Order: sequence, then C-alpha cells, then structure tokens
Amino acid sequence: MSFYSIADFIKEYYPTYWGIQRYPIAECVRVHKVEEEWGILCNFASTPLVVNGMTFGSSEELFQLMKFTDTAIIDRIRQGITNNGKRCYQIKKTVKSYEKEYRRPDWGLMIVDAMKFALTEKYKQCETFREKLEASKGKYIVEDQSTMPKKEADAWGVKMCDGYYIGPNLLGRLLMELRDEGKLDYALPENTFIYHDSLNRK
Repeated sequence: MSFYSIADFIKEYYPTYWGIQRYPIAECVRVHKVEEEWGILCNFASTPLVVNGMTFGSSEELFQLMKFTDTAIIDRIRQGITNNGKRCYQIKKTVKSYEKEYRRPDWGLMIVDAMKFALTEKYKQCETFREKLEASKGKYIVEDQSTMPKKEADAWGVKMCDGYYIGPNLLGRLLMELRDEGKLDYALPENTFIYHDSLNRK
C-alpha cells in the first residue's frame, strides 16, 4: 500500500465508500473553486471552525491537522502558515512534508471518519454552508477534478468524460449524505484531539 494513497485506505478500511460513480453533468452541482457559485461546499473555503477552543480556518485545515498527535509538530506547522487567502493550501503542502515521519499510524483506519467530523463541524457552525448545501437538493454533488493534471480523479473527486462526471467522488458522497440525512455518523480514537491543550496556550 502506498503511503500517500487515499484510494488504498478507502478500499481496505471503508469498502462501502469505494467504487466508481457516474453522474450526468446536467444533474450535478460542481464543487471546484472556492470563488465559484458552490465554492462554500469546498473544503478549502474560508469557514472558521472552533473545536475544543481552538480555531481552524477551514474544514480542510481541521482535517489535515487531525493526522498528527505530536504537539510540537502541530505547533510548527501552524506557526509556519500565514493568514491569507491561501492558508489552507499552505497547510496541506506543509503537512505533506511532515507526514512521512510524524503522521499517526492509524490514519488510514480513521481517514473517512476524520472527514466526516470536519464536515459535521462545518455543518454545525457555518450557516452559509448549511444553506448552500440545502439549496443543492435534487442535484448530485461532485468534486470536479477535471483540470488537475493526473489522468484520473483521486478518491475524493471526479473528472468529466463524455457528458458524465466519473470517479469515486467520496467528498461529494459525504456532502450528499450530510445534506440528505442531516448528520454523518463517525467514530474517532480517544487521542484525536490530545494536542489542543498545547495549541490553546498561545
């Protein structure tokens, strides 16, 4: 299994969420860039979230930092990020440089639950997100990765092909589940947020 392969984690630990989906383009809400119509549904959208007294700039930042339990590493990552419109992109890039050595060993077993938690907090705390999610009813939600250079979409998204969006679309599926059910069920290890006390000291 590749260290960075999300697909391998999903196939092994979350098989019910694995599989290639096909959605007619005309029946879809397209999540692509934060500045576009449905951008608030993107994980990179600026939606400050407070968890255990600590503020995260977006659901993506919350999700990325859940990969670690080492307080020193998490502090180092956060201190090296500037507060601008590209903060969450910086977080993702910086996190990758620390993952190989410091990522929690059970990350693959909790990756979908971590995303469910991040989306649930966004749903609870961001009214604009809730309203836009509700407005998508009757449509499929897809994370469109068509402009990305890789040939196929990764586990989170889809690509356009012959009038369809095709791919695993895990993020879109979780968003639709949250929209239609009003919740996402998840279970996280007890030490998921052990680092917050350290971060709150600032």
